[in-house]
Amino acid sequence: MSADLAAFPDRDTVADKLAALGEAEQAYLRLLMENAKQDENLLEGLDLYLNRAADARFLNSLKLEKLGEWLGNTAPARLQMRLAETARSSQHAAFAAFRAGLARSGGLDRAYPKA
Repeated sequence: MSADLAAFPDRDTVADKLAALGEAEQAYLRLLMENAKQDENLLEGLDLYLNRAADARFLNSLKLEKLGEWLGNTAPARLQMRLAETARSSQHAAFAAFRAGLARSGGLDRAYPKA
């Protein structure tokens, strides 16, 4: 039964929440990030959202940078490396904009401080 709970929300729902990213969506995503069992759903949704942005006719790089910065500041330390891997998974400008926002947030440096 717990495996069924981890399957919700699906990646489409997460991608839609990331696309809107209003206050209600931010609260929903923060709640999702509190549960480590939901990490895969969050990352699959992020990947879908970035791929949709890459395929879109218009690239809103400012929105992608803001998303990267918000996720870098909000996501727990256990997700920071995986977010960075997702950001580096493509050379497309959509991923580059997300990567720039993620780097600006400094989340990876906070999660893994230099010795």
